[in-house]
Amino acid sequence: MLNLNNVSRRSFVAGTGLAAGALALAGCGSYDNSGAQAAGSSAAEGETGSSATSGDATQINFCLDYTPNTNHTGIYVAQAKGYFKDEGLDVTIIQPADGSAEQVIGSGQAQFGISYQDYIANSLASDNPMPIEALAAVIQHNTSSIMSRKEDDITHFGALEGHTYTTWEMPIEQAMMKQCVEKDGGDWSKVTLVPYETDDDVAGLQAKMYDAVWVYEGWAVQQAALQGVEVNHFTFVDTDDTFDYYTPVIAGNNDFVAANPDVTKAFLRACKKGYEFCVDNPKEAADILCQQVPELDADLVAKSAEYLAGQYTADASSWGVIDPDRWSRFYQWLNDNNLVEKQLDVNAGYTTDYLEA
Repeated sequence: MLNLNNVSRRSFVAGTGLAAGALALAGCGSYDNSGAQAAGSSAAEGETGSSATSGDATQINFCLDYTPNTNHTGIYVAQAKGYFKDEGLDVTIIQPADGSAEQVIGSGQAQFGISYQDYIANSLASDNPMPIEALAAVIQHNTSSIMSRKEDDITHFGALEGHTYTTWEMPIEQAMMKQCVEKDGGDWSKVTLVPYETDDDVAGLQAKMYDAVWVYEGWAVQQAALQGVEVNHFTFVDTDDTFDYYTPVIAGNNDFVAANPDVTKAFLRACKKGYEFCVDNPKEAADILCQQVPELDADLVAKSAEYLAGQYTADASSWGVIDPDRWSRFYQWLNDNNLVEKQLDVNAGYTTDYLEA
């Protein structure tokens, strides 16, 4: 059986235009000085069991999963618009200088942060699970897509037969690809796999390094459109709803959350307000993100923000909702395919008790 630590989506994302130079960035100072701070620096010394306070405000560290991007816009909006302050919170946005956001949250250096349902599964299946659980869905549905050149007419998974797919060489990724190709009537053995060796998905397609690549629709597909590169793209979710898992999520340190339920609810209220602003005002939200992270491509951020405005809540009753059936379906698939070290409790790893409608 395999450990999901081998399935590092971050090692993929860190090499793309989305997060170039990502994980080991040095600290840039607190949010108020623009940018996210590296975990482990002096402003990132969190407390797990109780609320640290500065004056009347509760000090909170929020850990990104990598460098800032449009998945995080609601957090930056909540900071810039004073939504956290209105809830009595003083939030510092940090990045994982070493390791992962889950380690930073689990250790208590951050009380909250960005994670993914599959990364939480990895923790749950380990001998020493980290005290971390999902509290809210950032994006309502999995926006993973396969992108290919328009001219190749690869418009669905079965059509990958006879073509090259660039792989991260990770077990869960290839298990998902195999299931989707075969469910769509294709022969996975007839798909040629080549290693992922590019820092620009669109450029890789244009250079014919591969015929198809796994991307996130909110970024690479939007980048192709901006550059005038004609592509096809199709989603995992449309082929198999097993893969409509939650990616990304806002996660919390279990010990902190249990000891500070009111703070947790206040934090999520501010986050929800921030992401609702992104839904209603994508252009202004994009501007706010770019003001705080000026190294981002403003045109790409604006286009990505416009796309994600329809994804943050999508068809859910409100932002942050986690559907128990969707959560458990994906964990059951991991169990059934022996992709975790230990069988998962398919209903573990999340709670919506602190999320207000």
